[in-house]
Amino acid sequence: MKKLTFPTLLLLALTACQEAPPASFSGAMDTYFSEQFPENEPGAAVLVMKGEDILFSKGYGLADMETKEKITPNTLFNLGSISKTFVANGILILKDEGKLTLDDSLSMYFTDFRNPDIARKVRIVHLLSHTSGLPDIRPVDEDSIFFLTAKDEENFAPIKNNDSLHFEPGEHFEYSNPAYNGLALIIEKVAGEKWQDFIRNRILLPSDMPTSTITDGPHPEQGVSHGYVKKGGVYQEYDYGEYPTFAASGNGGVWSSVNELAHYELAMRNGAFLDKSTIAASQRPFAPDNWADTLPHQVGYSWFVELPAPPLNLKKVYHTGSQGGFRAFFLAIPAREILYVALFNQPVEVEEIMDKGLELMKEFGVLE
Repeated sequence: MKKLTFPTLLLLALTACQEAPPASFSGAMDTYFSEQFPENEPGAAVLVMKGEDILFSKGYGLADMETKEKITPNTLFNLGSISKTFVANGILILKDEGKLTLDDSLSMYFTDFRNPDIARKVRIVHLLSHTSGLPDIRPVDEDSIFFLTAKDEENFAPIKNNDSLHFEPGEHFEYSNPAYNGLALIIEKVAGEKWQDFIRNRILLPSDMPTSTITDGPHPEQGVSHGYVKKGGVYQEYDYGEYPTFAASGNGGVWSSVNELAHYELAMRNGAFLDKSTIAASQRPFAPDNWADTLPHQVGYSWFVELPAPPLNLKKVYHTGSQGGFRAFFLAIPAREILYVALFNQPVEVEEIMDKGLELMKEFGVLE
């Protein structure tokens, strides 16, 4: 029998150590995200919470390529369309207080629709569930300079000029950004204050989200990351001032961190700003038949809902975000009280990263 020399044994031992799989869920997550986001490039902040326990929370890469400020779990990112969940919850607060109903027609709040019949047909619930049938006729590409600074009112104004609908309200799904500009304006009309102030006072503060903010005219300059895209091998800033509709905050104006989004999830679970039954209703599919043959998910009041199906067989409630160089996802698994949230300041394949995290959760027993 051939004997192994000491150097050979040492080499085998080192190789075994290098190839050993991560011993924990947090180790596996760290390995994956470290490989995806080098420390000298735009990156990500990631958090996984089960119950009230933070299983993983870490930042990767740079928040600002110029100052070299590093990303941490407290770094603020633009949430893109995750912002819609805050607007939807604002509407539901007013509904629970009896100040509006989800069956209210738009004609109650907007008297200047070109076609009044459309305003009478479309109801708040249709805006919430992306089933209004209102075509998005904003000339964003043709008038991109104007839309760099256009606010909610200016983004919803073209929608009021529609002469016809794509379909009868409630009959089909068609994702709509300006629907949420309209909902933000309804909050202002009913609450009698800027919708940003209403959300801050009624949702952010009760949820212990003191550093989170909402675009209100100027871009927040302090304590926020910048979004980037790579062109010609060089990262270029691509956020407020470079990307149209950034100022239309009703559909994508909330800025937050993964740590404070964990507080948001806990506030929804615990009924901090809305009754738990109202939250639960908002996370159930609206008109399920609309999606039965077209999409893997269904839609509630802003939330996307995946009903239990292999391989996890667990209901998922989530929203993603994409605006300028920012990407984001917020995914909850209610039956296990799990939150998986990640914020990015460069374009990434969000679905792939969501799936990888869920795969590691299953591998390490987090989903049990």
